[in-house]
Amino acid sequence: MRDLLASTRADLLRLRKWPAFWIVLGTWILLNLTFAYLFNYLAYSTGSTSRMSNGLPREALLQQMLPAAVPEVFTQGMAMFGGALMLVLGALAVGSGYGWGSWKTALTQGPSRVSVIGAVVLSLAVTVFALVVIAFVVDTGVAALIAGTQGQSLALPSAGRIVLGIASGTVILGMWTLAGAVVGAIARGPALAVGLGLVWVLVVENLLRGVAGIFSPIKAITDHMPGTAAGSLAGSLRTVTGPATPGVLDILSRGESLIVLAVYIAAFAGGTVWLIRRRDMI
Repeated sequence: MRDLLASTRADLLRLRKWPAFWIVLGTWILLNLTFAYLFNYLAYSTGSTSRMSNGLPREALLQQMLPAAVPEVFTQGMAMFGGALMLVLGALAVGSGYGWGSWKTALTQGPSRVSVIGAVVLSLAVTVFALVVIAFVVDTGVAALIAGTQGQSLALPSAGRIVLGIASGTVILGMWTLAGAVVGAIARGPALAVGLGLVWVLVVENLLRGVAGIFSPIKAITDHMPGTAAGSLAGSLRTVTGPATPGVLDILSRGESLIVLAVYIAAFAGGTVWLIRRRDMI
């Protein structure tokens, strides 16, 4: 346990000193604010109900930009775009170690292999949780600013909704981050891992769900894919009717989504540790 904690601190330091780490996280925060608030505020201010605002009436659109709606709003982009960025982070965090030779160095030092590899997984989990909390705080601040300028209520969501939103966001982004980590370990490099991961998140799953509508026997598979579970968990937080953000679904219930995502998280984390430990000797 002492080796694991020491290795985790070292890996967190590595991530903090890595420019790509801040670029990926900063990009997600920027995209989150842009799609959740900037475009919607512009649509509300101009009186338009475009596809960018999901066609919501102006009053409903305003309600989605208030602090009380933050738990459901800030998770909407996590199922696809946020997940794609975090998959990139996971792939870079693990895959870059092969090109730099840092895996070879780390795996031949004092700590056990499980401690070294587990530290990477644990540091990514800590990073995801911190990112979700920061995004929640930033979104709440922006929502409060909008509410103040529009003379609306500054009431925060209930404690239960806050916990549910943060927990759901952590599970969604955590799953995609660990998916990137295991693909990085399989590909033994960041470039191929990033490419494969993005193709899966942005293209393959959507195509398979489309095929399932025509060829029903594969529906049982597509209903339990990573993107479907993540999108369904994000969709379970919605309180408005109408078109949803791309990637947000209502295929699985909240409980089913959590179970499926928990299985994927365990499989991706365990697969990363097992693969590097058993295959990458030095």
